[in-house]
Amino acid sequence: MVEQPRGNGGHGNDDGHGDGQGVEQGGGQGVGHGGNGAAGPGGWSWDDPEGALALTAEVLRTPRPRLMARISEALAGLVPHIALAQLSGICTHSPASVTGPEELSARITGAELAGLRDRVTPGRPWQGEAVLGGRLRPAVAVAAAPAGSNGALLVLVRAASGAGTGRPPAPLPERPLRVLQQLWELLTTHSHHRAVDAAPAHAAASRASASARARTIAELGGAHASALSAILAPLRSAALDDATARRNATDLAVTALLDLRGAADLDRELSEEPAATAFARLADELRPLLRHSPVRLDLLAPAEGDRSVPADTAHAARAAVRSTVLAMLEQDAPSRLHVRWQFVDNGLRAVVRDDGPGLLTADALAVHRTADRIAALAGRLAVDAVPGWGTTVTVDLPLHAPEAGAATSTDPLEGLHPRELEVLDQLARGRRNREIAHALHISESTVKFHVANILAKLGVASRGEAAALAHRAGLPTPLHAPLPTPLHAAS
Repeated sequence: MVEQPRGNGGHGNDDGHGDGQGVEQGGGQGVGHGGNGAAGPGGWSWDDPEGALALTAEVLRTPRPRLMARISEALAGLVPHIALAQLSGICTHSPASVTGPEELSARITGAELAGLRDRVTPGRPWQGEAVLGGRLRPAVAVAAAPAGSNGALLVLVRAASGAGTGRPPAPLPERPLRVLQQLWELLTTHSHHRAVDAAPAHAAASRASASARARTIAELGGAHASALSAILAPLRSAALDDATARRNATDLAVTALLDLRGAADLDRELSEEPAATAFARLADELRPLLRHSPVRLDLLAPAEGDRSVPADTAHAARAAVRSTVLAMLEQDAPSRLHVRWQFVDNGLRAVVRDDGPGLLTADALAVHRTADRIAALAGRLAVDAVPGWGTTVTVDLPLHAPEAGAATSTDPLEGLHPRELEVLDQLARGRRNREIAHALHISESTVKFHVANILAKLGVASRGEAAALAHRAGLPTPLHAPLPTPLHAAS
């Protein structure tokens, strides 16, 4: 059954033009206007089974950089649209991507796609109106969730029924929606298998991309927390009348909004920044927290202000200081806070000290995941609390990543799960995937998945290198002997 929510009537632009005006005529690679069943690339039609298979094969053969444009071209004759977007939990490099005219595709955000995803059930095509590019637009969406994946959403933005009218187009019949759903099921399943069977280099790149995105999200989340706390400060202050408090809160909100809009672009562009600049950004984040508080804030910038600091190190140091200050302010109010950055050996040290009750513990920082962020960069966090005298929190972060090949354990098999050890044991015996699958009673695709993980974790490029490393570690084991238990370093 096709879900067809009722629209809310026309929604034109502020200048009086409808959705189809300009965008529909602007064109763009991969955007079509053909009717249902119209010819696609190569003259193939979705009405013909051979043509449908040919169009699908064309999409599957397309390299990843051109995939979205090719999907749009192929679907032009099935579902006429002016832009196409996807939100994928399968691709870690670019989970949200859009193709179509620049004036529309540049405005569609991942947050808008995420909001639409909650309205679309996998396996059930959806059509109606959704906020895309900042306002309501007619759209068609399908979702698929292959087993073991986070699923993926495909959205086709449709043109208005007539240029300048702003009227939603007529609902699509059920058949093209069913075809669209089946095509998306096939494409997402294919992408999921490629991700599962990815080569070690691709898997490593995916993890690095996901890690970088997670750091950016954490930084923006911390900035949001600081902005909200700063806005609340004047509203809670007993020293300000209502009008003054509202005016100060509004000024802080506008400033924070402008800063946050530019933060993502700035963080993407910078890989390093001078220590003085990084500390100045921290100071700008801390001062609003105490603007209407009797707590005195002492800031001591690093002496070597021109020395460069990696962006992720600066991000982690700012986040750690910010979360520590917030935790200290949640206690019985201290009268003074001291924040200092300094270079120690080959690392950056951030120190936050208060004269509060001296009861702060490391657990108080867990809500901001401070320890996790520091551990991810091989840093250290120390909390020294003296009841009645105050608390000192010290964060040490290395300026350079550990050298490749440096290990914290002498066990080369550290980090392998029990099933991966079993597969490695079979590799050390020289067995192929089919033989391994038969011996362990699992599928060949599962064996491929484990082999890819093993190569990535061991840092080798081939099965032969993995087998050689396994032999040096004492594998294969005698038949029926227990496999060695992998060692895991304490977090």
